[in-house]
Amino acid sequence: MTDTQTARPAASLPAPLAALGAGLLFGLGLVISGMINPAKVLNFLDVAGSWDPSLAFVMGGALAVTAIGYRLVLPRGKPLFAERFALPAARQLDPRLIGGAALFGIGWGLAGFCPGPALSAAALGMAEVYIFLAAMLAGMAGWRWIVK
Repeated sequence: MTDTQTARPAASLPAPLAALGAGLLFGLGLVISGMINPAKVLNFLDVAGSWDPSLAFVMGGALAVTAIGYRLVLPRGKPLFAERFALPAARQLDPRLIGGAALFGIGWGLAGFCPGPALSAAALGMAEVYIFLAAMLAGMAGWRWIVK
């Protein structure tokens, strides 16, 4: 081990493993539900044509699981692998939040991908997603450069 490397205590291992497990479960859910297929998203947005409501059912299921999870976990007072819950402090809608949501929605509607399904599609080797991921990473880097 070099000077710049530090050993992590064994106690810190469960948190990354829990995060990995949650991410794998989320990705598996995206694959099983077909949400890594950009046509699903684009057909959901095509209400006058070949409308596919399955995205609404996936989102509704996700909201139900999240609502139940919050009701069960928040009363505990402390998460299993952290000192406190990382909940947003801001309760108001500001222009940055609205603008970011609008850009996210426009990108999702144009490409049929958002970050989660894009990463799942990339893991399955869907070549068309790599252009989206490159553009997403460029946008993230560009935002960091603009904010500085």
